[in-house]
Amino acid sequence: MQSGSQSEPFDVEMGDRLEDMIHDLGQESFQQAHALVYERLQIDSKKPLYTGCKNSLTLLSAVLSLVNVKARYGWRDKSFTSPLEVVHNLLLEDNTLPKNYYKAKKILCPMGMEHQKIHACPNDCILYRHKFQQMSKCPICGTSRYKVKDEDESSSNENSKKGPPVKVLWHLPNIPRFKRLFANEDDANDLTWHANGRISDGMVRHLDDCS
Repeated sequence: MQSGSQSEPFDVEMGDRLEDMIHDLGQESFQQAHALVYERLQIDSKKPLYTGCKNSLTLLSAVLSLVNVKARYGWRDKSFTSPLEVVHNLLLEDNTLPKNYYKAKKILCPMGMEHQKIHACPNDCILYRHKFQQMSKCPICGTSRYKVKDEDESSSNENSKKGPPVKVLWHLPNIPRFKRLFANEDDANDLTWHANGRISDGMVRHLDDCS
């Protein structure tokens, strides 16, 4: 077994970093900008995972650690419910860990970045926006925008929706991303170092000096 924090399923210092992150982001950075949502997130960041928990684990830090594992190894949403149930049953009876991914996602939802879901051609020809927004088939390759059954593939009604989209692009708008990046003072200093902190005297001290 490898030593170090990477081999540990939970990071005992996660709680402190979460409090710093919530403080840096502030209420305005959270989706919906709702006071109750922000307050709930702060409560979850301080709520012990179970009574007598001695390793600083909170509900928010435990859920975030498990979801990070899910993302790292590409677990499907449905398959993630099973390990949540197992871990919940292994802990003390009064533990606050959610038993399914839907409840876990609701806890982390306010921390998510603002995003836009844009339908896309499965062959990456176009995005269904602007002049293509109302189309149901790709004008370039003719592939259906929506998932259809075999018996419906010959249908000529291009304006009818057959089901969920085949492919969706998740777009993160620039301005909310920049706000999140510059929310922390230390990170903001690092991001602006090349313009404000770099010594420009003709000497090569950093790769950026070669540009």
